[in-house]
Amino acid sequence: MPATKPKAETNPRLLAELMANAALEKKAEDIKILDISGITDIADQFVIATGNGGLHVKAIADHIRDESNASEKPWHIEGYDSLKWVLLDYVDVVIHIFDKETRDYYDIERLWADAEITTISDEE
Repeated sequence: MPATKPKAETNPRLLAELMANAALEKKAEDIKILDISGITDIADQFVIATGNGGLHVKAIADHIRDESNASEKPWHIEGYDSLKWVLLDYVDVVIHIFDKETRDYYDIERLWADAEITTISDEE
């Protein structure tokens, strides 16, 4: 019998915003929150961000993990071996941190075009 994902206690939208802002603190680019709650059961929110190369992708991912509160540990992590696409799965919120080339190739926003998309930036 496959293990089921535990459900996070935190409001998924608030957690997505916290993590998007943590990415912004590390100078991630093109940060977006996709509300996929009405589209699929795999998660409620996606956070997508771009780093300027492998070390930047790692720094963003590490900072997001540090900033999530102690009760929010990722259920699954992928991509630390190549640092082209790091995925942090917090069950209701899934973080995708790409290098530019990989993000352009997979074009997640196009795949989830029906989602409500919020752009996160430090511009007023």
